[in-house]
Amino acid sequence: MVEIGFHASHEQFAPSDLLEYAELADEYGFDAVLASDHFHPWSERQDESGFVWSWLGSAMERTSLSFGTVNAPGYRYHPAVIAQAAATLREMYPERFWFAVGSGQLMNEGIAGVDWPLKDERNARLEECAEIMHRLWDGEEVTHHGRVDVEQATLYTRPESPPPLFGAALSEETARWLGTCEWVEGLITIATPDHEGLESRIEAFRENAPEKPIALKVQLAYAEDDDAALEGAYDQWRTNCAPGSVTQKLRTPEEFDALGEQVTREQVEESVRISADPEDHVEWLREDRSLDVDKLLLHNVTREQERFVEDFGEEVLPELE
Repeated sequence: MVEIGFHASHEQFAPSDLLEYAELADEYGFDAVLASDHFHPWSERQDESGFVWSWLGSAMERTSLSFGTVNAPGYRYHPAVIAQAAATLREMYPERFWFAVGSGQLMNEGIAGVDWPLKDERNARLEECAEIMHRLWDGEEVTHHGRVDVEQATLYTRPESPPPLFGAALSEETARWLGTCEWVEGLITIATPDHEGLESRIEAFRENAPEKPIALKVQLAYAEDDDAALEGAYDQWRTNCAPGSVTQKLRTPEEFDALGEQVTREQVEESVRISADPEDHVEWLREDRSLDVDKLLLHNVTREQERFVEDFGEEVLPELE
């Protein structure tokens, strides 16, 4: 069975609203929630950015769903602190919390005042942080001096089983590297409307990790009609549809908005699945499922969250059982 999840976008909605959406997702048959972990929103138009680690405890108490988030340890977060936060959630809600780690983006991690390294160096820091977290979950006293420093750290509150730690990849190269890493227990990546690049990412990961689970974050636009879906995606998500790696060099939402002015609606349609017809989404998700993935985490990038949860719960999820 493939888990179907709701994406709680902390950049787009206040944490109090997201609690209501998570409860609604639970009511309408979703299996999971993926919650974003950002300091800044992608655009001034989104205008939110709640602290996900505060929110997760409330959301897990109010629902029966499993929860995950994507984190970039080693910059604004020390890996020992994140290991403690994850262990606490997993102890309180056994088997319901997992999370993914990635190499991060300047817009969020730059607030710590660090010099932003190149990708290879960020990957090396990520691996170091992941190994520190695993050692802490195993009950070791950890002292480590390297890209990050840890001095005589021990986690006294640990769950019966540590949270599964996925690796996040947006490129084939990163997916292949993650497949070779012993600390990686799964892959999370982003689905595209035409699967361009997706299958090669999955294949690259499975070259060395054929049995490990894969989660897909599916970016879609759903609203009352196709025009509203497209306009909602263009307004809220065009800053995420800029081609190339230039976004890695941007520091503020204002800079993302300036870049977004160059993005066309056609480019948004290349990155986001846009349709007001639930049958279209059923077909697309069946294609995703055919890739033998384990989680489909659905992010409706428009403002129409209640309509999305209710309609998908009634018309899309039953078709995927």
